[in-house]
Amino acid sequence: MSQRRFDPLFHRFWRIAGAVNVRTKILGIVLALVLLLGLTITVQVRQLMSNSMYRQLEEQGVSITHDLAARSTDLILINNLYGLLQLLQDTQANHSSIRYAFVIGSEGQILAHTFGAGFPDDLLLANRVSSTDYFHSVILDTDEGPIRDTAVPIFDGRAGTARVGLSDANLRREIDVVTGQLLLTTVVISVIGITAAALLTWALTQPILTLVEAAKAVGRRDFSQRVERWADDEIGELADAFNRMTADLANAEAERAEREQLRAHYVSSVIAAQEDERKRIARELHDSTSQSLSSLLIGLKALTNVYVDAEASRRAEELRAVAAQTLNDVHSMALQLRPSVLDDLGLPEALKRQVADWNKRTTLNIDLAITGLDDQRLPAAVETALYRITQEALTNIVRHADADTASIFIERQTDKVLAIIEDDGIGFDPGTIDRNDGHLGLYGIRERAELLSGQLVIESELEHGTSLFIEIPLMSEYVHYD
Repeated sequence: MSQRRFDPLFHRFWRIAGAVNVRTKILGIVLALVLLLGLTITVQVRQLMSNSMYRQLEEQGVSITHDLAARSTDLILINNLYGLLQLLQDTQANHSSIRYAFVIGSEGQILAHTFGAGFPDDLLLANRVSSTDYFHSVILDTDEGPIRDTAVPIFDGRAGTARVGLSDANLRREIDVVTGQLLLTTVVISVIGITAAALLTWALTQPILTLVEAAKAVGRRDFSQRVERWADDEIGELADAFNRMTADLANAEAERAEREQLRAHYVSSVIAAQEDERKRIARELHDSTSQSLSSLLIGLKALTNVYVDAEASRRAEELRAVAAQTLNDVHSMALQLRPSVLDDLGLPEALKRQVADWNKRTTLNIDLAITGLDDQRLPAAVETALYRITQEALTNIVRHADADTASIFIERQTDKVLAIIEDDGIGFDPGTIDRNDGHLGLYGIRERAELLSGQLVIESELEHGTSLFIEIPLMSEYVHYD
């Protein structure tokens, strides 16, 4: 349970930390380490210094009090209280840490003290020492701070007790001074560390940032980018690898452009050859076959007038009707092979006539919408491809879709032309398309689009119709095709 609770917190922290740039991370790590080290050392040094100095203060108090007790013995025995007071005052004057000093007689009376304003009565019983003790120390809390009170028996307690109170104010001031110096040193080292880290991060991240900008340019297909090798380290090796990569990409792009240029040339040649052949066949049908059929019609008409026999005249009239229908079929075939309106008036007018012809010949209701082609024409190769794609798509709809309505939408954009052909027919599963299952028309549409570096996307579902999305880029290589 605790592990599951920890994981989201870790991932949340990692997301926040991961969003910070590398410079901030390095500076933060350096600053955190310097501060942690400096504060740790300061705390440890302060603690060690305090322990050592307080031990010294205690030893100093014991030493001073023993010295005072030894020197007070004779003065107490001869009852020289003035000399005893002088001794106390001299002792206090020679040691700045002494807050007070006094001597208690064997009967518990105060023999001499350094309190000018009177001896505090509550101090007398604050520290007791037996005659068998070497010393006894207590820490007293006063308005001036803690006082270390040390008591030493005089002449094994038979002459009284000497007591000295040492203040730790000087000690605390020294500790605070040392602590301040350590903190100041930590701040100075932090500044130096941050400056060094800033220079280090600049040296580390600058080539990385240069690589990032160069990589963005490569993403924009600018393969001329090269980065300088900053140093003989991993980043330098990365720069060399990047330069090799961009050089390889530049060569690949040059080869791809050359292949694309050759492909565009071949596409133009293939399309031109196809359309020339269609023109030739259409012209042959119009000039030769149509004329022959027209002559046949005239001959059959004349033959009908010659025959007196009604049966022969009827048969000649039937043959004349067959010839007339064949002439119409040939004429329609010639128009489908290469409508002259596509060359003369452009794609919109050709599609309008094609849709009108389909509406006339079938029960299919076809809607046509064209945008972006009001005052300009597409490249001839693109116009021809879109006309053939539309022709093939409508043929598939009539033959296989069992649809009632169909729609054609063509839009010219800045760098491409988009065609959408939809129907409300029975639909099919696009994943089952195969050359051998009756979808040759879709393959023809796809091949025509891909010949012009375009693409075909098919969306269809059983009983929900079919949509064809054709996108063809407007490449400059096709503009000059005629």
